[in-house]
Amino acid sequence: MPAMPIAKTPTADDPPVVSIIVPARNEEASLKNCLDSLIAQNGVTFEIIVVDDHSTDRTRQIASSFSEEKVRVIEAGPLPAGWTGKNNAVTAGAKAARGEWLLFTDADTVHLPGSLARSIQEAKRHRACMLSYSPEQVVQSLAEKAVMPVIFADLAAAFRPSQVSDPNSRVAAANGQYILITREAYDAVGGHAAIATNLLEDVALARAVKKSGRGIFFRFGGDAVRTRMYRSFPQLREGWTKNLALLFRSPARLAALRALEFILIIASLVIAVSSALRGHERPAVAAAILCVVLYSFLLARIRRAHFSWDANLLALFGLPLFSYLLLCSARAHARGNVAWKGRKYSEESGLLATGH
Repeated sequence: MPAMPIAKTPTADDPPVVSIIVPARNEEASLKNCLDSLIAQNGVTFEIIVVDDHSTDRTRQIASSFSEEKVRVIEAGPLPAGWTGKNNAVTAGAKAARGEWLLFTDADTVHLPGSLARSIQEAKRHRACMLSYSPEQVVQSLAEKAVMPVIFADLAAAFRPSQVSDPNSRVAAANGQYILITREAYDAVGGHAAIATNLLEDVALARAVKKSGRGIFFRFGGDAVRTRMYRSFPQLREGWTKNLALLFRSPARLAALRALEFILIIASLVIAVSSALRGHERPAVAAAILCVVLYSFLLARIRRAHFSWDANLLALFGLPLFSYLLLCSARAHARGNVAWKGRKYSEESGLLATGH
């Protein structure tokens, strides 16, 4: 098998196959690693466009430290009334892009060697105009390890990749950390400009593509890309408060179910231990069996989320935290007080205030 050609920066007469668009707002902690991993891609010609979304940290400086031949840095431009910041940034990137494929990827991602070329091959193999990967989630703090597996397990149940990838199913989803789409399909559905006020822009774009009759392919992409979404608990709380009420149809009901699941597991454990200490053998055994069964069901569900064994074990304590985040999200959306990176949004009117 012949060796794949090394990626190169295309000239004006040699347009890139892929335009990689990285929206970045205050991403100094992760942007360099992301760009290093993108520059190292091979097997396909590409350009990298970083869209600086009114950053107040060193984001612009980090992006500009790469040569213009490798990374092009542009401004997001003024935020139109009602638009979300990310939709404005990626739209600016798409306007500047010259590739026949567009890859929208977040600044907190790290791309494995050769993943870009493989993703295009995979999209073509599945006859998909849009391919999206759910990255491997890197979790480090106790809060991340506890709650992230619970969230992604329920997301996997709500948006089953097999259904998303099935043209006969109405289910559509994508992960905004990795969306590869043909230029033709992107323009045909109106791009991010058509969903400018939508806070859940990745799912909205997937729905538009699928509604147009074009193919989507979606799967867990730990072999292609990984990410650490949040580096502190305040970031985690703000990010999931923005998204959870939009991802799940009945966040309050799901919060109650997960809280009840936690209570039943803990209560059965307490009853088993206390009964055993008092010499009540039958109640102890019955409670212990119930605890094991409930915990086994939890682990079986969590394992589908592709996290490490220690995170899977800590997921028990993520149940009440997930319930808390669901209720925070439902309340924030109901009150029109959804914040993200210095901006406030409501579902009805889009942008309420900016914090440039």
